[in-house]
Amino acid sequence: MRGAFAAVVLGLLSACASTPDFPPAPVTAGTDDYSYIIGPGDSVNIIVSRNPELSMVVPVRPDGKISTPLVDELVAQGKNPQQLAREVEQALAKYVRDPVVTVIVTNFIGPYSEQVRVVGQAAKPQFLPYKQKMTLLDVMIAVGGLTDFAAGNSATILRSSEGNKQYSVRLKDLISRGDISANVEMRPGDILIIPQSYF
Repeated sequence: MRGAFAAVVLGLLSACASTPDFPPAPVTAGTDDYSYIIGPGDSVNIIVSRNPELSMVVPVRPDGKISTPLVDELVAQGKNPQQLAREVEQALAKYVRDPVVTVIVTNFIGPYSEQVRVVGQAAKPQFLPYKQKMTLLDVMIAVGGLTDFAAGNSATILRSSEGNKQYSVRLKDLISRGDISANVEMRPGDILIIPQSYF
């Protein structure tokens, strides 16, 4: 699976370096109704009103589930905190009268489908948890900028939320020249592809 992903990324990197004729990325991409989705690696603080012995911070396991006192296993992955709180309430209702539960995410990673990935000629290629109104500049600061070999103005965003549509972005203008007009909003699941310059 990883080998196939690497092959796709390499193909995209070479394609981007030779044919940067994608439409420019829209300046605004975020939505006001975005709700954080819980994923493996997150930590959630489960607060049960009037029952401090049932309240605790628990990790979301790699299988996407959590375990708490009186609740052996509950799927947390793919749910927002409010949805998870209602399901914990339902599970606890067998043992506690009228439980009131609040869920607060305390360590953010998010599901793989929501993470923003940066590949290619970034100083520190990595994945980042998506945050509402996250911009291209936020992403570049997090990955430490471009390498000396980056073709920054040939970079593209592969947007999975739009059927893998590809958009061109001007990273060199944004970072080296301070051209804020080159800054655009990111979407959950975006892949920022930064090709190498061959001249």
